[in-house]
Amino acid sequence: MNKQQPSILNDVIGPVMRGPSSSHVAGAARIGELVRQSVDGLIRDVICDFDVNGSLAESHEGHGTDMGFACGLMGLPLTDSRVDQYNAQLQKHGIHLEYRILDYGAVHPNFYRVSVTSLTGQTVALDAISTGGGMIEVTALEGFPVQMMGDFYETFCFTQSPVGEDLERRLIAALPSFEAVSVSSKGDGVCINIKSSAPLTQEEKVALQGFWDVHQMFCFTPVLPTRSRMGCQVPFTCAREMLDYNRDKGLSMWELAALYESVRGNTTPEQVMEQMAELVDIMRTARDTGLAGTVYADRILHYQSNLIQKNRARLIPGDIMNGVIQNITAIMEAKSSMNVIVAAPTAGACGCLPGTLLAVEEALGLSREDTVKGMLAAGLLGVFFTGMATFAAEVGGCQMECGAASGMAAAGVCQMMGGSAQECVNAASMALQGLTGLVCDPVANRVEVPCLNKNIMAGMNALSSVNMALAGFDPVVPLDETIGAVYDIGTKLPGELRCTWGGLGKTPASMKIRTNLEQAKCTCSCGQR
Repeated sequence: MNKQQPSILNDVIGPVMRGPSSSHVAGAARIGELVRQSVDGLIRDVICDFDVNGSLAESHEGHGTDMGFACGLMGLPLTDSRVDQYNAQLQKHGIHLEYRILDYGAVHPNFYRVSVTSLTGQTVALDAISTGGGMIEVTALEGFPVQMMGDFYETFCFTQSPVGEDLERRLIAALPSFEAVSVSSKGDGVCINIKSSAPLTQEEKVALQGFWDVHQMFCFTPVLPTRSRMGCQVPFTCAREMLDYNRDKGLSMWELAALYESVRGNTTPEQVMEQMAELVDIMRTARDTGLAGTVYADRILHYQSNLIQKNRARLIPGDIMNGVIQNITAIMEAKSSMNVIVAAPTAGACGCLPGTLLAVEEALGLSREDTVKGMLAAGLLGVFFTGMATFAAEVGGCQMECGAASGMAAAGVCQMMGGSAQECVNAASMALQGLTGLVCDPVANRVEVPCLNKNIMAGMNALSSVNMALAGFDPVVPLDETIGAVYDIGTKLPGELRCTWGGLGKTPASMKIRTNLEQAKCTCSCGQR
């Protein structure tokens, strides 16, 4: 069964969340939510195994995996103010959660092997991957290979009866919301996975049990904001196809983005723009929250975003440049103090894109609508990036996060400056070319240093790339080929430079900070991190 094409509002701009990392916190929360749905009734025990050679073995606590996974198990939204009190909340829910670090040959650095037991004694096994930017994939259920990304209503029927050649015909007749079906086998057992656009009624579930002698059935609801539908044919899947599509139309990149997402999400371009406007407002609030001053015990960097305005007379002049530094710092401070942010495209790179676009808006006196259009253009660039690469630093280093964000910001600012779709693509390609090989080496296992510096560098890189594109510079390497090269470089980086424990993270200063943070961590009954 083929995966759906990326969605701007699923895969790129979002999720709305609290916490340090989208792949660790938001991805973990979505996996935890599906684990919660897998059992009938309340959860009693959960065992989650991380592979010793993966990223999560080292980073699951410092990057917020524990936090996100626990919140998903409890059904606690990541916008809730109690997110960082997850230990106390687990106790209130009566859930015992154990993490084990084992050597079992995981196929992905962000791999979860989970066993959950309910109060009634029901036990379910589930394997899943956090693929980057909050996106996930469940790869096994009760030992059967499956493919569940959280964008459909999913029903799994387990039987030992023969399925029959008329499976799809019978399902089409019985289920009005039927989208697709796949079958996997293990021993003498069969797993039938049915994807639908609506939840099944009780009558439909009974009908399925009558088709085969079903001895176990699981029903899951979607965890992504934009639903998928089989047979969806988006107008283009890469930059080359987009430019070919637009050759005789002359559409701006934001218009192409709204068109793409409306087809992908079965909605209208106007609704897409409204949804993006809401996300831009959340980003602006995160910036304002950071500028107002934040305090949080369990972080490395203190409140600094006010220093740009305070010391402006001493700084190199440049309203946009200094606005970018100020805005990105403020958003990163909002993130590190557990305030609500938008992962765009990830939480670790959440400052670059909105901080840069908001600085351009304010310095040039542009409108909120101009920024929304810029964010749509950036989102479409992100679709091309994640379709050919990944947003997971665990897979390809920080070039997959801050690098991608820089390319997205370049496309967005170029749109705001009146650039054509071709110029937006050129700006993005040059921005990505400037950050190839960017490693992910967080200090003290926290997403703060050098993450702030890299977000700011990515924003500045975007600005220079936009000016080069608007001036007519030749990008030389087309965007699609640049993205392919970025992914190739990323997969060849040493494992310790892909969001684990290397580079700056291994310096004496980093290890000292980590020790101090761990010693200072609150152990009171509130469960505060």
